[in-house]
Order: sequence, then C-alpha cells, then structure tokens
Amino acid sequence: MVQAYHALVLNMHQPPGNIMDLMAKEPWEAKQILYCYDRVLRALSGYEDIAHVHMVFSGTLLEQLADPRVQQHCYGTVKLGDMLWSYRNKAIEFLATCYFHPVMPLIPREDWDAQIERWLGLGRHLFDWEHFTGFWPPEMGFCMEMIPVLKRFGFEFVIVDSDYIEPESSLKWEEIRYKPHKAQYDGCEIIVIPRDREFSDAQEAGMDPGWFAYEVGERTRWCDFPPLVTTCTDGDNGGWFRNTSWKGNFWGHFFRPLMDWYREGSLAITPVKIIDYIYQNPPADYVTIKSGSWNTGRHHGHDFKQWTGSLIQRRGLGEIKRVSNRYHEMKKLIQQKGKENHQEIRRLMDETYNYILSSESSCNFFWGSTWVYKSFDALEKAELILDEAARMIELLRK
Repeated sequence: MVQAYHALVLNMHQPPGNIMDLMAKEPWEAKQILYCYDRVLRALSGYEDIAHVHMVFSGTLLEQLADPRVQQHCYGTVKLGDMLWSYRNKAIEFLATCYFHPVMPLIPREDWDAQIERWLGLGRHLFDWEHFTGFWPPEMGFCMEMIPVLKRFGFEFVIVDSDYIEPESSLKWEEIRYKPHKAQYDGCEIIVIPRDREFSDAQEAGMDPGWFAYEVGERTRWCDFPPLVTTCTDGDNGGWFRNTSWKGNFWGHFFRPLMDWYREGSLAITPVKIIDYIYQNPPADYVTIKSGSWNTGRHHGHDFKQWTGSLIQRRGLGEIKRVSNRYHEMKKLIQQKGKENHQEIRRLMDETYNYILSSESSCNFFWGSTWVYKSFDALEKAELILDEAARMIELLRK
C-alpha cells in the first residue's frame, strides 16, 4: 500500500461583533463556538511531535478574540488572551487570508491588496509569524486573476477546490486531485493545492477514522507518487465541531484516534504540513483553475450562486463596486492636489475605506437577502464620509 500524506485545514471565522452579540442573545451557542477555538490546543496536547494542522482565522474573528472587552466578557468561558498566545504551537501552520472574509472574485480587484494587507498586519502581530507561505481564499473563492496579487505578497501556494482543476496535459484522476500543481497568470506563477471535495464533505459532516484510513488507501492505491490528501472545512461550525463531548466531536472521535494509530505505526497516512510536502515533492504539472468557490449546503460553488442568487444580493455587490470606485477616484484626486498628508482628510478616507472593506464580507451575502442590509448600512456610512471629505477638499481650494 502506498504511503499517503494528509494535510488538515480548518477555517475559523465569525462576522464582526458576532461573539459579543451571541453572548448576549445566545450564550450557549457563543460558548460552543469559543470552545471550538480552545479545543484545538487541548486536542493537540501530547501530539505536538506528530500532528500537523493548518489554521485559518479571519481578521474579523482575530479582532474580536484580541479585543480586551470581549476577553473580559468571555472570562470564565475561555481565557482568550492566553489561548491566542498558546496558538504559537509547533504543530500549527497558519495560512493567511483576507481581513473581512470576502469572496475575492466578487469584490473589486482594487480592494484585494487592502484585504490581505490588513490581515497580514494583525496575523503577524498576534502569532509572531513573519512569513505566511500559504493563502486561504475566503469561501475558497478563487480566480486566476488572483495569482499576481498572491505572488506579490510572497505566498508560495494557494488552496483551491479539486473540482475546478483543468490540467494542461494528460493527467489521471488521482494525479489531478492528489498532487500539487503550478498555475500561471500574466507572467506570475503559484503552486495550487487541491482540496479533496468528497473527503472534505465527510470531514464537515462527521467521519470515522477507520473509514477515512480505508478510503484514502482505496483512492490512492494506484498512485505512483506520494499522494497528498488535503481536507478543508470550517472548524467552528456544525455539531461535529461544536459538540462539547470528546467522544462525539471531531477531535476526540476522529483526530486523536488517527494520531494514536500513526504513532503505533499502524496507519499508512502521514500527517504533513503542506509546505514541507511541497519542498520534498516539487510540482511539475501546469493547470488552469476555473473560477468558483467551495460547495455550500445548497450550491456547487461554480457560479457563486450562494452569494449572487437573488436580486438584492446582486444589487449589493453592484453598490460595493460603485462606492469602492468612488473612493479610489477621490483618493487619486487627493493625491493630485497634494492633500494626502492632510490629517483630517486622511482620517476621513481611512474611515471610509474601513466601511467599504467591511461591506464586502461574505457573511453579508451568504444568507440570501437576509444580511445584505449590513452591506448597505456600511456603504451608506462610507458615502456620507466621502461627502464630508469632498466638502473639505473644496474648502481647501478656496
């Protein structure tokens, strides 16, 4: 039997203010979510020498976990400050992402840099992490146009959904799904890591370690290369991860038994960090990635319909583009007039841009038309501040 490698990826995200809101309205749900973050460290205790977990935290979640007011309010449930410090764990590899968790192909390209830059600033500060080698696209929303941006930030690889990989040469099914590849766009090149959709669905729903070990063996048995099986899901959603019983949750029922088997030498699956696998098995094949996201409960993901399916969702995304364009045009005007260092104008523009970026959160569009108003509210505030900045610029001209 071929020796397979397993890369485990868990995405953690909460919308702005959601933890405090849930603590006030749904305290048990809030505690379940907080336990998800704390449980990672407890599950890894004693397995740091063999376990490897890739973690993704959205900027809006990190902001809440690091907020002293949130930490004080949650004291007695989880000591969030100590928890964040403890995440500097050798078994954990952090992946960079975007601050406000947008579906990147659906927002203006002019805002991609800011979403990543803001996350990097907070991620480096909280985790004392200098270089993030991998990138996690929120909702796994990916398009080829992202490659030059990701390379400019120094990322070596990005995770994409296996359903969207189109090889440029003849490759077998298992080669497409269980090997890293290279993708090029506009003269820039990045390594893409396929997320196995079926195994990831099982990871999200709840799976038995014996079933996983058997299925990995069956699906990779014809590989004439070291196969990399990458599973990616949310780590703080669903009963499987929120279950407070170790016997009934991901970590107690699946993860720890798998680690025990590996330590005993009875598991033909090696936990691995993606970057280590890449260095040992450099990719050679080139592929093209079709635009799309990961699958949601109702949609495949290839058309982003989860976030664009209704008229109000599409109008909201259109308003984001319009207001973002107005901001960037005004920014150019300020630079042309030499007012970019004017303290009050700079404050207004920074405040404006924060509202625009926050309006791009995928959560605002995930729930059909229910939460789109959050995007409209942020954009309305942004436009009011832009009006004020425009008046100030006009006064300075007189």
